[in-house]
Amino acid sequence: MNPTSVASFAVRAVSRSAHTQSRARLTATRKAAARKFSTKAVAAAPAVRPWYAVGFSRATCPAPAPFGGYGAVAVQTRGMKTLDFGGVKETVWERTDFPPEKVKAMFSKDTMAMLGYGSQGRGQALNMKDNGLNVILGVRKDGASWKQAVQDGWVPGKDLFSVEEAAQKGTIVMNLLSDAAQVETWPAIKPFLTKGKTLYFAHGFGVVFHEQTGIIPPADIDVILCAPKGSGTTVRNLFLEGKGINASIAVHQDVSGQAREKAAGLGVAVGAGYIYETTFRKEVISDLVGERGALMGAIQGLFRAQYDVLRAKGHTPSEAWNETVEEATQSLYPLIGQKGMPYMYDNCSTTARRGALDWWKPFYDANKPVMEKLYAEVENGNEAARSIAKNSSPTYREELEAELTEIRNQELWRAGETARKLRPENN
Repeated sequence: MNPTSVASFAVRAVSRSAHTQSRARLTATRKAAARKFSTKAVAAAPAVRPWYAVGFSRATCPAPAPFGGYGAVAVQTRGMKTLDFGGVKETVWERTDFPPEKVKAMFSKDTMAMLGYGSQGRGQALNMKDNGLNVILGVRKDGASWKQAVQDGWVPGKDLFSVEEAAQKGTIVMNLLSDAAQVETWPAIKPFLTKGKTLYFAHGFGVVFHEQTGIIPPADIDVILCAPKGSGTTVRNLFLEGKGINASIAVHQDVSGQAREKAAGLGVAVGAGYIYETTFRKEVISDLVGERGALMGAIQGLFRAQYDVLRAKGHTPSEAWNETVEEATQSLYPLIGQKGMPYMYDNCSTTARRGALDWWKPFYDANKPVMEKLYAEVENGNEAARSIAKNSSPTYREELEAELTEIRNQELWRAGETARKLRPENN
């Protein structure tokens, strides 16, 4: 998984008003088109409007057109934005910088070969396909991903192939196999990465830690990445809702001179709404630190520590759960995401505010050394080596299941199963 950055949330806040106005204009335009043209013509329009139906100017829309857009839509020529993130200037792109006709024109001669059809590969492939691009899949024949692809409408021999066949046919080879699978399949894929092609990643792991992975791209191709800040399921669902997920892009090799523009365009095509630039190395380090830290590892540790202390002091499981997880995830975290931590301090009881102000620094002092150690272990490659070794082990699945079973069986999460059933939406 890739973390949702503070920068991305800031861009979302800055741009929300403009997008709301754009949606309102689009709605008015659709209504006018519906009045002007026949019921049959309007019915032909797709029911779901992904990213490309948002942010267009109030142009004449004579009739629904292929690719989910409308004919004669004015092309946005507005360029990138430089925004102030807490006193630091950063450049960001919005999806409206790459309207559908521009994206289709950019990649009209390309074949997108998506290697892998896990959560991220599936979300990105389907989004590109819905955006009118020429997409093929490369997965292990008759495996779980192959069966899922067939179920989703991909046709063997037409747009569903083996990994090697897809890599050969593709002009933009999108390697979204798991990190361990990338290591395993690299020798078979590399011969098909011929001069003039583009190699695309959603994560910089394989390239950055090439000493452990052996993944060193040929010198005569563009190498880029787009890393959506969320799971592939989220990438797909937000796209279907007409929204876009935040994402980062990076360029490792720019042979064509167009790699940066290509990365940004593909970012929008796979479902990004807001895009910021990074490097392969910074992307993978921040991603691994985030997963092990505030996104999952640290959260599990902090939740468990508080729950265990409450239980040891005589509090019931339901009370410990509610004060540790339920209130955090259902009430407070959504507000922090929407409005930030200062808002929380301004909008809580005086007792809660006093306690939070007094205790955040001890928690910071206790956690920063752990975060610094974690960063060092990621930066020096030790975490990558551990990950590759564990995930490539012949007993990987058995060992993983044992670790996951331990977490599932913790009273904390078993109590949560019961507590979640009591939520209003589940009754």
